[in-house]
Amino acid sequence: MSTKHISAEATQISRREAMRRGLCGAGGMLLADHLGASALAAETQPAKPAAKVKAKSVIQIFLWGGMSQNDTWDPKPDSGKEYLGEFNKVIPTNVDGIQLGALFPELAKQADKYSIIRSMTHGINGHETAAYLMQTGHSPGERLAYPSVGAVFALFKSPEYKGMLPPYIVMTKAAGRFSEEGFLGPGFKPFATGGDPNSARFEVEGVVAKGITDERQKARRQLLDKMDIMGTTMAASPQIAAAKEAKEAAYELILGAGKEVFDLSKEKPELRDRYGRHTFGQECLAARRMVETGVPYITINYPGGWDTHSGHFPKMKRQAPQLDQGLAALIQDLHDHGLLENTLVWCCGEFGRTPKIYWEPPWNGGRHHYGNVFSVLVAGGGFKGGRIVGSSDEIGGEVKERPVYPVDLMGSIYQLAGIDHNALLPHPLGLEAHVLPAPSDKVKSAGLLKEIM
Repeated sequence: MSTKHISAEATQISRREAMRRGLCGAGGMLLADHLGASALAAETQPAKPAAKVKAKSVIQIFLWGGMSQNDTWDPKPDSGKEYLGEFNKVIPTNVDGIQLGALFPELAKQADKYSIIRSMTHGINGHETAAYLMQTGHSPGERLAYPSVGAVFALFKSPEYKGMLPPYIVMTKAAGRFSEEGFLGPGFKPFATGGDPNSARFEVEGVVAKGITDERQKARRQLLDKMDIMGTTMAASPQIAAAKEAKEAAYELILGAGKEVFDLSKEKPELRDRYGRHTFGQECLAARRMVETGVPYITINYPGGWDTHSGHFPKMKRQAPQLDQGLAALIQDLHDHGLLENTLVWCCGEFGRTPKIYWEPPWNGGRHHYGNVFSVLVAGGGFKGGRIVGSSDEIGGEVKERPVYPVDLMGSIYQLAGIDHNALLPHPLGLEAHVLPAPSDKVKSAGLLKEIM
């Protein structure tokens, strides 16, 4: 028999054999990553005993592109047309003294459940550099590529997390390298769901197969079980037993409880309507379902972005109502389910937008990148509601009182989650790397958000 013939024969496998080899496909890889992350996390020791855990899960809503602070959560109704444009109205909230831009009537009803930081600052106006800083707490340009806050949660929470789903999930797409695992390695990379939760079937990559019914997937499982001769004849082998356990866990992820989390049809139609029948609203509902299963960190990368250099006002009119509806419903629903106390929600972009509007061509009414001051909404997980932290000046251009820097915000989130922000991270080359940098001449800090913790 020629070598050429052997090679050709070896490459020809039956459809059944292909199915058998692909058994642990995406579901198996998810489990392998989770197990690898748990093993590394178990070796990571905090620098000091963890504080009391108030935030058991975190939902981050990342408004990538940067949402305007002036038109939303830090309105300046007396600043004039040069700064207001079309949005010259404010509305009261259910907390005396707190006003929002008129595009947020639903959030106005929930102000007692969240706080707004109106003095967030870092001074960086580039998308990727600002996003890296807001996702890691570390300055861009350092020699180490640090992990995002979600990856850090996956590291420290994996030993205690027993859920079926990965510990760090992103809907529906990761927002580039600044939201990923850094030097921690692929075991801490976020699981990006793909798909669209607002479609008839939320086809989550590796969990809900596109174009394949549940009945067909179950039939495939039964067929593969019949073909598993080794598993039957060598059932007593520890290796075979471990492989069988992993296979059953993968099936449970794909066909059982893991998949159920993403089946939004289990929710009442009225509740889905309250969240909004759009991608963002249903992402928020899916996030609440993940919290119920104990997923430590969930990121929603807002679909569409907020980079409004031109056409600012039409885009705000289109997107702000959806953000208002979905976020308000999420906060209320978490509260109604008794989950808000132990679930931290934070919502912001990598920066804000210029207070001044650029009316000239080619912008025709646009706002540009602005890192000098912007707003962040935080709720639950140990953060108090009904408060305003800091303030900006009369046009929303500079911090007036109580600056909040990235290490202040992220350090507060870590503390509420019981993660020591001074802890060492495991670096593959043994280099010294901490969860957050210590304050220095290069790292500005005004202190943790004790006023709302």
